[in-house]
Amino acid sequence: MHDKIPVTLLTGFLGAGKTTLLNRLLHDPAAGRVAVVVNEFGEAGLDHDLIEDAAEDVVLMQSGCICCSIRGDLSRTLVSLLARRVRDELQFDRVVIETTGLADPGPIHHTLMVDRVLAPNYTLDGIVTVVDGALGMSTLDRHAEALAQVAMADRIVLTKRDLTDATMRRNLQARLERLNPGAQPVWADMGAVPAANVFGLGAMRQDIAADDALAWLAAPAADPLAGLSGIALPEAATSAPFETVSHHASDDRIATASIRIETPIPAEVFDFWLDSLIAIKGPDILRIKGIVHLEDIPYPFVFHGVQHIFAPPTPLKSWPKGDTSSRIVVIARDIPKPELDRHLALLLSPPAEKTEAPGMMGQSLETPF
Repeated sequence: MHDKIPVTLLTGFLGAGKTTLLNRLLHDPAAGRVAVVVNEFGEAGLDHDLIEDAAEDVVLMQSGCICCSIRGDLSRTLVSLLARRVRDELQFDRVVIETTGLADPGPIHHTLMVDRVLAPNYTLDGIVTVVDGALGMSTLDRHAEALAQVAMADRIVLTKRDLTDATMRRNLQARLERLNPGAQPVWADMGAVPAANVFGLGAMRQDIAADDALAWLAAPAADPLAGLSGIALPEAATSAPFETVSHHASDDRIATASIRIETPIPAEVFDFWLDSLIAIKGPDILRIKGIVHLEDIPYPFVFHGVQHIFAPPTPLKSWPKGDTSSRIVVIARDIPKPELDRHLALLLSPPAEKTEAPGMMGQSLETPF
């Protein structure tokens, strides 16, 4: 089986600095050979000093990278790139898709997962969200799209540090960490960050190491279900309370919940939990990711989904023997956090109780999903 081509989604609100970051990456030899898919070329687009040649919708870069504009839909663009790679007309190791400032990353992820040509050949490596360090607070207050972009991110890159002071940076970082505790924000240096900070973020690969999978999961520092029987907090969280109150009304639309369970989960319990969550609130689930250890399986698997679309689970064969714990993180929009907590608690139910388990709104759930 051939290795899938990793795809990075580069998103962020209008003017945050996505294109500047992209241009700096194309200058970085550590980025390797990158195929960049952009919505259009314009005056504020690609650095023309990097351009070596152009033909149709493909621009070849001096760095060896490739850039192309979207002509038609994204699927056709990626299929075209793949065909040229197979024919040895173009060579690249990864793809970066720069979205528009108002774009929701969800549909792009869906395209990669369900397209019959793309799914066997591409895999989502990570979602990188660029946030304006100077205007980020007001942008998050005013635009729901910006909140969703932050909530879905694997990595947040903060820009325009020179236009901020220490208090602005501290307040913005604290807010971002409340919205998405696992995104590990980094500050760009004049628009640049090391390639290692934006590439290699995903865990859906066969050779993933246990430490890398845990870093990808990056669960919140404290577990919101700590008071429930059977749930253990990470060691670092035992001395720090979990902050649940947002200082910004707009942030109340985003909720994050996590759970760690020390013993293997019955397969039917996990299936019921996931099916019921997606059936009831699928469109509002921004991301679900986890490392899950099921009963009668010697090693756990990594799973990841956006809304109702999930990548095929990946076995984590490097997991240390004797550790049967599971860790799951859910990030949702317009679902009160107590409802997420109650639904995660279904994972603690014995199999016989699954037909009686309450739904997120307190209703009784039917068994077949």
